[in-house]
Amino acid sequence: MYKLVIRPVLFGINPERVHNLLVSFLKIPMISKILGLIYTRKNPGLQCELFGINFPNPVGLAAGFDKNAELVNQLSDIGFGFVEIGTVTPHPQPGNAKPRIFRLKKDQALINRMGFNNDGMHQIKERLSSRKQGVIIGGNIGKNKSTPNEKAGEDYTSCFDFLYDVVDYFVVNVSSPNTPGLRNLQEKEPLTQILQDIQKRNRNKEFRKPVLLKIAPDLNENELDDIIEIVISTRIDGVIATNTTISRENLRTNPDTVQAFGAGGLSGKPLAGRSTKVIQYLAKKSGGKFPIIGVGGIHSAEDAIEKIKAG
Repeated sequence: MYKLVIRPVLFGINPERVHNLLVSFLKIPMISKILGLIYTRKNPGLQCELFGINFPNPVGLAAGFDKNAELVNQLSDIGFGFVEIGTVTPHPQPGNAKPRIFRLKKDQALINRMGFNNDGMHQIKERLSSRKQGVIIGGNIGKNKSTPNEKAGEDYTSCFDFLYDVVDYFVVNVSSPNTPGLRNLQEKEPLTQILQDIQKRNRNKEFRKPVLLKIAPDLNENELDDIIEIVISTRIDGVIATNTTISRENLRTNPDTVQAFGAGGLSGKPLAGRSTKVIQYLAKKSGGKFPIIGVGGIHSAEDAIEKIKAG
């Protein structure tokens, strides 16, 4: 039914419009409950503990879907073990000009250049204050587009302080390709400073919150070695690997079509192999000294297991 009727209809509509329709659909009372009866699997064998947090299962929803924390209760009802909201910036911003999401049907992939569109930390905190007990939230934080890189640390620490009471762990996002200059913050010196500033705030809190770093799949081995050194030296809690890629290699979609879509991060099936390789490298080279949350191209249980086996 879905593949024959529903998906062809949805694929005839602008992708961002479809996303907004889905958000509205999930907000309908009882819809998530019904979907939960179909899709949720509660099994004690799936429970896991990480960073001192007890997760009902290891499969969460990555940042980018529920940017504004509108659906955290519903997504938990459906069965996600945790939900990562954001990327959240101190001030609201509209993101990049539309259209900014493009389908690559033959590749089961998307290109997006959303640009950290979100309602800002104040409104998002208000929404999270009404989340149900037991819903585990990751707060993915970033800088506003108007903030110069030399002041980026102020945006990250502002979000950390403001959202501290309403999220269970934090994700420092310096790897989106859709905010100009943001990936420059992955370089050793600025990244170390940002993480040190956050950790200093963290140590002064009553209870320390786990802090993770989300990295790009496009880093080379020398850059990944720097990431390992930074994670260990700043004593953050782990890495999320990976964000979307700027690579357009080995796609089945017509190259002229891909070029016409323009800049943006590629997600979906083509990202699976590269993100898994990054996970393998980090796990092996670090000697398993920190946890890794695997993201990218997961379309099935088998894909998830592959990520787990990679480290």
